[in-house]
Amino acid sequence: MKIYQVEIQKLKAASNTINGLMVFKVDAMVTPKQPIDGIEPSTLISMTEGNARILMNLLKAQLAEFDAKKPKSRHGRPG
Repeated sequence: MKIYQVEIQKLKAASNTINGLMVFKVDAMVTPKQPIDGIEPSTLISMTEGNARILMNLLKAQLAEFDAKKPKSRHGRPG
């Protein structure tokens, strides 16, 4: 498995697909990372606090779009 260090420089846009995927357009610096003995290899994603806050807002907006597309529950109280 190849592992990388991904540093988010700028979050540009977010969207979602009809297949339930969120897509983020970002500027990022991606560099190969050497595995460390005794530690499971994993790709790391890092970002500033400011970018993390932007990501949180983009996630909330995209989740709201997903929720808006779902059919409304018809299991309310009988009336």
